[in-house]
Amino acid sequence: MHTLSATEMSAGQHYKLLSGSIVPRPIAFVTTLSSVDAGVVNAAPFSFFNVVSADPPLLSISVSRKNGEMKDTARNILHNRELVIHSTDEATLADINETAASLQADQSELKLTKFHVKPSEIVAVPGILEAKIRYECILHEHIPIMNDKGVITNDLILAKVVCYHISEEVYDTSTEYILIGSLKPVARLAGNEYAAIEKTFSIKRPT
Repeated sequence: MHTLSATEMSAGQHYKLLSGSIVPRPIAFVTTLSSVDAGVVNAAPFSFFNVVSADPPLLSISVSRKNGEMKDTARNILHNRELVIHSTDEATLADINETAASLQADQSELKLTKFHVKPSEIVAVPGILEAKIRYECILHEHIPIMNDKGVITNDLILAKVVCYHISEEVYDTSTEYILIGSLKPVARLAGNEYAAIEKTFSIKRPT
């Protein structure tokens, strides 16, 4: 077994090991309204994403900074305090991947896709019609993450869900369960690698 001292590793080495070993990771596709140009919808995917709490319903997204600069998504969320998070599946992955391109804050990444926007029920940020699940959210808490040198490297966003939109094909109303076989979620691995769920199994929890 290889034993590596974390204090002797670079940020790049940490990223390679963590993103390659903590897998699979769900992918949040996030839309926000630009804080620079009103009306522009910014969109981007994030795989440092998960559920934090059911009471209150909180989701977390970690948005890395680029050369110390806050990315559009984090800046927009702090400015407007709203966002919409979408599930990523096999049908939407290709277009979602296009939104990872680096554009100016006053340009919408959605122009690179075939997606259609849909007004939300509660927040001002529109959602994406093609997503099978979308969560309208408001900012619950922003936590700046600093490295050992005191430099902020990530913006951790805790987002509170205020409205769910779930496609009929992926939701069983009688059990209130999400139908994974119909959702066909896609997860991020390392680099350019992704994974689909091809097999599921059950293990009963101890009482």
